[in-house]
This record gives sequence, C-alpha cells and structure tokens, in this order.
Amino acid sequence: MSPLKESIAKLKYGEHGLIPAIIVDADSKTVLMVAYMNKDSLADTVRTGKTHFWSRRRKKHWLKGERSGHTQDVKAIYTDCDNDTLLVEVHQNVAACHKGYFSCFYRKLNDAGEWDVVADKIFNPEKVYGKKK
Repeated sequence: MSPLKESIAKLKYGEHGLIPAIIVDADSKTVLMVAYMNKDSLADTVRTGKTHFWSRRRKKHWLKGERSGHTQDVKAIYTDCDNDTLLVEVHQNVAACHKGYFSCFYRKLNDAGEWDVVADKIFNPEKVYGKKK
C-alpha cells in the first residue's frame, strides 16, 4: 500500500465511511463550508489539488465547482488529534456558497434570536445554476 493510501486509511471514518471536512480560506482563515469526504474523494482531492466530496443527499462523489466553476485550490490538509475530522485550507475561486456568498456561514444569530445576513452576495445563483437556489 502506498504511503498516501495508508495515511488515508488510518483516518477514522463514520459508520457510512465518511469524515467531516471543514474548509477554510487559506489566507483569511474564514470558514467557508463543511462537507464530507470518503476515502476516494480524499484521494482525488490530494491527487488533483481541488476539493472533492461525497454528497450525502445525492449519494455521489463530486468536485466542488463542477457546475459553477467555483473550485477550491487545496493549500494544506490537516487532521485533528482523534483522526476523525479534516481541516482543508484552500484558495477559493469566486465563492464557496451555492446561494451566492463567499462563505456558507453568512448568517449570524442576533440578540432577538433571529438570523441576520452578515455578508454580501458576490454572485447571482440563478445566473450560475439556472434556477433559484
């Protein structure tokens, strides 16, 4: 077994063979998104230098940005002390959020218990995806 396959195999995946991946901007350290990887999507991420994930909803492997072109260039991959979560530093091309924001974390809970939008949209999802997101 190659050292890469061995390192990927040593990670602790959940019961469905998935490991959470926290994606952060390499420069600003802004949390962009959280997604899941399996062994194959992690191997493809390392091989291509672009993030690949496993969609739990669609039950398929996907390249981030395959439809939008908003890919992520991987700068570093870390694992936590328990080997059950990944932290992936990336250079984000355009935006991470399919709703038009740089980060998927664009809403903040206010003192009244409501979610305020705290970021500006940087692209129109209808123009990118052809339907309302």
